[in-house]
Amino acid sequence: MENKKYLMIHADDAGLAWSENLATQDGMINGSISSTSLMVPCPWFYEMAKFCLENKSLDYGIHLTLTGEWKNYPFKPCSNKEEVHSLINKNGYFHPNRNHILINADKNEVYTELKNQIDIAISIGLKPSHLDSHMYTLGLRQDLLEIYYKLGKEYNLPILLSKKLISVAGGDPNSLNLSSGKFIENVFMGSYDEFIGNGLNKFYDNILDNLPYGLSIILIHPAYDSEEMRQITIDHPNFGAKWRHDDINYFKSESCKKKLDDNNIKLVNWKSQEVINYLGA
Repeated sequence: MENKKYLMIHADDAGLAWSENLATQDGMINGSISSTSLMVPCPWFYEMAKFCLENKSLDYGIHLTLTGEWKNYPFKPCSNKEEVHSLINKNGYFHPNRNHILINADKNEVYTELKNQIDIAISIGLKPSHLDSHMYTLGLRQDLLEIYYKLGKEYNLPILLSKKLISVAGGDPNSLNLSSGKFIENVFMGSYDEFIGNGLNKFYDNILDNLPYGLSIILIHPAYDSEEMRQITIDHPNFGAKWRHDDINYFKSESCKKKLDDNNIKLVNWKSQEVINYLGA
């Protein structure tokens, strides 16, 4: 992989909302989005799952979820609340931030919930290509990371491992035992400073113009700027409706396709042979 530029353009949060699904589907069929992952506990998971079942050539994984960060749009676990007390608040919903998981999550309950999420997806016919972690919560503690490894082995699926994402999530990769697995460190994701500064378009242009050789991933969160998304993301300008609309506009555009061509970038996904070989899957 060292002599060519390979890129996954990966859409997180499929299943979050109808506007999210519509943009992700549009970007995968008509744009440059090469991979996605589904949030099983979310209300629009089933609609996105049906799309994946109808479009078998597309690449999708499971976005393992332990938090629900939206003010008026919380998520409930897939497990019975009696099984996952440490993961939920008094109303039975996931907590909104990673810190609660870091401090309070019981590892056995985390395993139970995440296994149930995968099993639900598989039970309706989905064949995920990989597992990844919403807000990279599974990189916060060694025991959570071990669950991540365990689920990957149990279902024979590669997992997205990245020291960079552990750091972004607030963890310390140097404090963890990261001896196993193949890590991907050329990971790019927009920040709030870039969003309100020069804008995400310039940020993505710069990435494509300066993409390193080897395997890289751009993590995006596409959705259309609808009333639905504005209500879901209220008081949450980072990764909000406008941000997500900028993502789909860029990665559906002809200018993005031209950038990829001009820079000799090959789009890949978790099912691409080059990625399978790299990960040793």
